[in-house]
Amino acid sequence: MKHKENDEAVAIAGLIGTDGRNVVGLVYRWYSGGLAVKWNDGPKRVAAVEPQLTDAEKREIDFDGLANIRGERDGPD
Repeated sequence: MKHKENDEAVAIAGLIGTDGRNVVGLVYRWYSGGLAVKWNDGPKRVAAVEPQLTDAEKREIDFDGLANIRGERDGPD
């Protein structure tokens, strides 16, 4: 979903990295609708989201895809 320049959003959940502790990004809900991910330091593999999102919200941010991101620190599967 494309957002206008003056749209605002609010953080609704944290994306937890594979270490199970660190928040690697945030999920934002735009006031005009839709969700977006903002990374703290570039995309990282995600293990969980807190608080939990609905299944529809997880699909919207492609949570399964976020759980499969391969980064510099990720070793072989």
